[in-house]
Amino acid sequence: MRIDCLTLFPDMLRRALEESIIGRAIKAGILDIRYIDIRDYAGNKHNRVDDAPYGGGMGMVMQPEPIYRAFQSVLDTAKDRPRVIYMSPQGRLFNQSVAKELAEESHLVLLCGHYEGVDERVLEEIVDEELSIGDYVLTGGEIPALAVIDAVARMVPGVLPSEEAYSEESLYNGLLEYPQYTRPPVFLGREVPPVLLSGHHENISAWRREQSVKRTCQKRPELLEQADLTEKEKEQIETWLAETEKEASR
Repeated sequence: MRIDCLTLFPDMLRRALEESIIGRAIKAGILDIRYIDIRDYAGNKHNRVDDAPYGGGMGMVMQPEPIYRAFQSVLDTAKDRPRVIYMSPQGRLFNQSVAKELAEESHLVLLCGHYEGVDERVLEEIVDEELSIGDYVLTGGEIPALAVIDAVARMVPGVLPSEEAYSEESLYNGLLEYPQYTRPPVFLGREVPPVLLSGHHENISAWRREQSVKRTCQKRPELLEQADLTEKEKEQIETWLAETEKEASR
């Protein structure tokens, strides 16, 4: 997968992405992540890429020409037109489902805005969609871009050891992940659940599924509306909810 980042702060992205798992995938050639400094396409001696907004108001707005020229430089080396995403609090909410969708793409371009935003005309010209990582405002699009890249790239074949490395994690299948344990078997008087020490894989799998459903019910019950549940699990959820209400009324 190739990902091009159009940004004013390429080093901010590079330092984060070229570490750990993503960094190893880049070195192995599984991921091709490129950082395009929009200032390189400013077209003026001061590398200025912003100006005052028409109509007045506070702050500055990123000009359309440098962004457009930066994007054209991506097209010059692309096999096909990539999917272009603008990181914006006005966009579709990014979640695991969207991450899976984007992981199917061969080439993404992420546009990171700054200041008071980006001239609307260049968004209309090059952007396919806007994505938001939450209902809050950050100083720029780099942190949201990092979140999107990390979530998407880890599902690209070869980045993690196997599909199981991410397919059993929280939210991948609409549920939160089951609790995890490692050595020592007893910590501050708390023991590892005996089923995990049994070596009985079928029982372990059933326990993990039950814990996953229960944890989702307790922490993120709204996720259960979209989860694929058995009738037995639905009945168990009703029991857990009734117990919770009973505890709350005491």
